[in-house]
Amino acid sequence: MLTDANASDGAVSTLEVTMTQGADGAAPHFHTRSDELFYVADGELQVMAGDRILTVGAGGSLVVPRQMPHAFGATPDSGARILIALMPGVQRFEYFRLLDRLLRGETAHDEFVAAQEEFDNHFVDAPAWWAERNAQRG
Repeated sequence: MLTDANASDGAVSTLEVTMTQGADGAAPHFHTRSDELFYVADGELQVMAGDRILTVGAGGSLVVPRQMPHAFGATPDSGARILIALMPGVQRFEYFRLLDRLLRGETAHDEFVAAQEEFDNHFVDAPAWWAERNAQRG
């Protein structure tokens, strides 16, 4: 996290994400209250935005409007360093703490699902995204 919503009076939340070659980022999801900006500082990012899957290279950016399902990951040939901005901002520190507890087996999946509305992060099924990601892995 670079800036959480409370540090900007709710205007924006920003974070920097570094991914190794071919690494998955966020699973397919959408936001009801925020638009999301992706800026690729280094490498290449594969992004699902609605029904499109595209690649954004270093120096490129993409805005995903609220309600649009999206996901992202580094391309198979490159790692990526990206900057993400959610506008207006959403408190994300607690979301990432909850996600960490889930990944360590310290909280139930049901608790994570129940928090989707609180953190404006609603997961969706996106078989085309996973088919594309898995095909690239060979």
